[in-house]
Amino acid sequence: MEQQQPHFLLVTYPSQGQINPALQFANRLIHLGGGGRRVHVTFAITISAHRRMIKSPPPDGLSFATFSDGNDDGFKLEDKMQEHLDQLKSNGTKALTELIVSNANQGRPFTCLVYTLFIPWAAEVARELHLPSTLFWIQPAMVLDIYYYYYNGFADAIGKCNNDPSHSILLPGLPLLTSRDLPSFMLASNTYDYLLPIFQADLEALEKLSKPRVLVNTFDALEIEALKAIEKLNLVAVGPLILSAYLDERDTSNGSKDYMEWLNSKPESSVIYVSFGSISVLTKQQMEEIARGLLDCGWPFLWVIRAKENGEEEKEEEKLSCRKELEEKGVPMIAFPQWTDQGTNAKLIEDVLKTGVKVTTNNDGIVVGDEIKRCLELVVGDGERGKEMRRNAMKWKELAREAVNQGGSSYSNLKAFLDECCG
Repeated sequence: MEQQQPHFLLVTYPSQGQINPALQFANRLIHLGGGGRRVHVTFAITISAHRRMIKSPPPDGLSFATFSDGNDDGFKLEDKMQEHLDQLKSNGTKALTELIVSNANQGRPFTCLVYTLFIPWAAEVARELHLPSTLFWIQPAMVLDIYYYYYNGFADAIGKCNNDPSHSILLPGLPLLTSRDLPSFMLASNTYDYLLPIFQADLEALEKLSKPRVLVNTFDALEIEALKAIEKLNLVAVGPLILSAYLDERDTSNGSKDYMEWLNSKPESSVIYVSFGSISVLTKQQMEEIARGLLDCGWPFLWVIRAKENGEEEKEEEKLSCRKELEEKGVPMIAFPQWTDQGTNAKLIEDVLKTGVKVTTNNDGIVVGDEIKRCLELVVGDGERGKEMRRNAMKWKELAREAVNQGGSSYSNLKAFLDECCG
């Protein structure tokens, strides 16, 4: 009898910051197939998120299953977030159930369901249909640890840290933290109070498993202590899950754009890259201060501004948010945390990895142009600290490459996960 080929169902919350690493996760799973074992991944994704993706043919072994979350034309933060989450849960639960049952009836059953943050209901669907499931944690292991401790005996201690900026807290296996280093959803200033319970639901879903395992977008050398901090959870590092072109020169799907000619005209490592992602919003005043700091420093820069889906120019207040993926690319960073895990990322960048600096706001919560310029001169300049950051960045890039290459820690961890799923 022919052995059933491994078939994974991958589902993510429909934000670009979750879709991107999930796509790389799918690609790496597929590449691990071979020797008669052909891995297939079905990526369940909302219609609106699928429309935003580059319309290039998916690689062999990857297919998409779209479903409506009730917001097929897209969703913005200013819309009713709780209503959106409720619709996503209701529609997503129905869609996943039908997809799992349908594939089983067609003789192509799923081997395992892998899901990301904000959708713990996916694990419940898998449990009810007796399908193994695994949480894919796209943020650092350190962030998961903080949430775990918050819901397991440390809420009051973390609350004191939150209420007093001068107060610090030492959690098991983690460096000393202040309120600036905590995920934004734990802070008194958090305006997304409906999101914090979702992290609790993610953790509660794990408690229903006999051997809870979490795949984490990090690598062993980067967060060795944080990965081992929680005894009840098996945190498995399978990252960094970024475009392979940055690490192993295999994935060339991210082709050249119009800006490449301009970039190639500049000296190596001379251009400042500015990007604030796809969700968080900066005020017009803050954007002007960033622009002033960039212009005052005198270095060439590439500032990425996302366009609206219909191709129109975005309003100033809609243009930018923060991103954190550069430590694996071998460059020093200026951390500009806005929300969610970015404060913790900045702590890692500045104090643990020592590959960058974190900006400081004024009394009005604005990072002024002079502060931007100061950080740029520190990171890009010829001072000893800047040189050290660049050396550290290159060191972590090499370690990241080693982790994902054949025989590396993340490669081996993901292969072990695949082998276990396949029995």
